[in-house]
Amino acid sequence: LIREKMTTGHIRKRLRSERSICSCKSPRLGRHTSLRSFDFYELDVWTEIAKFLDGKSLVKLAVTCRWFHGVIMQDCVWRLACLSHLQVPAPDRVEFKWIQLYASATNGSHSYSFHEKEKHLDWMRVGAFFLDSPSVILTQRLTLPLKIMKREQLRTMLGSNGACLLSGLKTGIWMADLHLVRCPICKLDTCVGKMQTFDARHIELFLSEEYQNCIWVYEHIGSHVVKGEAAKAASAAMLDLKHISDRPTADVFNLKLWAGRPDDFQPKAMLTLHAVAVSTNLQANQAGLLSKFYVMRAGTGGEIVSIRVSQQLL
Repeated sequence: LIREKMTTGHIRKRLRSERSICSCKSPRLGRHTSLRSFDFYELDVWTEIAKFLDGKSLVKLAVTCRWFHGVIMQDCVWRLACLSHLQVPAPDRVEFKWIQLYASATNGSHSYSFHEKEKHLDWMRVGAFFLDSPSVILTQRLTLPLKIMKREQLRTMLGSNGACLLSGLKTGIWMADLHLVRCPICKLDTCVGKMQTFDARHIELFLSEEYQNCIWVYEHIGSHVVKGEAAKAASAAMLDLKHISDRPTADVFNLKLWAGRPDDFQPKAMLTLHAVAVSTNLQANQAGLLSKFYVMRAGTGGEIVSIRVSQQLL
């Protein structure tokens, strides 16, 4: 009997012990504990935590309560989220809020989402790169000709070399896409009805009312034809002139590093911090390839805010 009482007492003691350990009660402040010594809502702490979250997590946290909404809507939080997502440095200044820039870069919109929707067939996002200077080399060929370093006339260089030196671009973060679109009305009997378009634009472009209202339009600046069997691939590249000698930029011209094998006809892309390139292998054809170059300026005489290279088989 004594043994049973001892055993029963031991079990009860153990159960009480386990029950206290499993308790889910919140810790209570002691009599001498100051409320200011521990605060769940420290603005600086949560601001730093928010900087490590992606956009989706930030939105979820922002809708939990009004206080968190105020924390998450700080521009510094979305600035870091945007730069971290795009893997680019911060520009000197931006004209829009960072949450708007983040949404513009990640909501799945592209240039054909705003205009000429009926022409669009398919697309792929290449990524973001950074223009450190207002001058770029725009080329249809991925073997860099020495002549493009000379300041010849723009149309002459495009026609003869398929490459040119462009100045007056808006510096900062740029986005690049590759599109498959319907060929515009032309007089080419051999046209198959589809063409590839390389599209690069400043990250702020889609937020500009002038772009949305079609006040800013593309200007055709030149064309280049690769005839016959020499047209083995539809390619385009855009490179920051200031960083043309950088090793990552030089890798753009190393096609063995990133371009597909001759029998691989899927589009390929190469992205570095200051350069971007795309290339799609073509089946053998006798006619050749026509490349057209376009730029969009922010008003008459304004900075270049978008570049397009459209390519179609002849």
